[in-house]
Amino acid sequence: MQKSYDGRALTLGAEGASTSAYTQHTVSYLSGTMKVSGLMNVPTGKGPFPALVLAHGYIDPAYYDNGQGMRREQDYLARAGYVTLHVDYRGHAFSDPAPRAEESLRLGYTEDVINAVLALRRWRGPVDDDRIGLVGRSMGGGVIYNALTVQPGLVDAAVVFAPVSSDTVDNFERWTRPERGEVATRILARYGEPRTHRRFWRNVSPRTFFGRVTEPLMIHHGTSDDSCPLPWSRRTVRALQAHGKRVTFHVYPGEEHAFGPQWTLSMERTVRFLRRTLS
Repeated sequence: MQKSYDGRALTLGAEGASTSAYTQHTVSYLSGTMKVSGLMNVPTGKGPFPALVLAHGYIDPAYYDNGQGMRREQDYLARAGYVTLHVDYRGHAFSDPAPRAEESLRLGYTEDVINAVLALRRWRGPVDDDRIGLVGRSMGGGVIYNALTVQPGLVDAAVVFAPVSSDTVDNFERWTRPERGEVATRILARYGEPRTHRRFWRNVSPRTFFGRVTEPLMIHHGTSDDSCPLPWSRRTVRALQAHGKRVTFHVYPGEEHAFGPQWTLSMERTVRFLRRTLS
């Protein structure tokens, strides 16, 4: 994904579920030639505020709604004083259609997150351009891994919850091949089998490029996650550490994929980490 990025034209739309702590608006911005929608919370007050771009997990685009997937994180982080820009991704909600997103291994989602950061920086709203981070969960965790390797230095820190594997083959074999046969067939016809076209699959796996990462990263993962296995994150942590990268890894006994009983603890740790790294 070595290319130029030009996120721009961040525009506020209708006001959403604003509170005394923040105002909320639907937004859109340009990611390359595509319009991408999202949901933004801006804390009450003068600012400028540190900002976070949020990358959600997989939700069928046919049923996805604007801002879906990380609503509680948006609320919590905005109340903690962060502007939050939750990216819908291309092909979701009010974004432009992206009929080949799956066949392209959803790499366009990474482009949309990178361009969201750039669009935030160009926006004339109350954002501190020098204090921007990334937060993602599940599939969005993989999007964050990609962004950190594709554009090192873009942000100041990143946090992921219950992330997918940093090896794209793991994700393909767990979901795409067994659950999306037609999509898998098109992908394999285009790129080849992982066992015979190893160079391609290595080059679309963020783990291959962890040496490029410059930002501190925090990973949260539960031991009872039956969607994204905990060993995936253990291997990710080892790979990052092998390159001398700054990674903080929190394991939650008994916690499942969506995070329930220990979600508040994970958010408290996240805010402490962000206050330190975005200072």
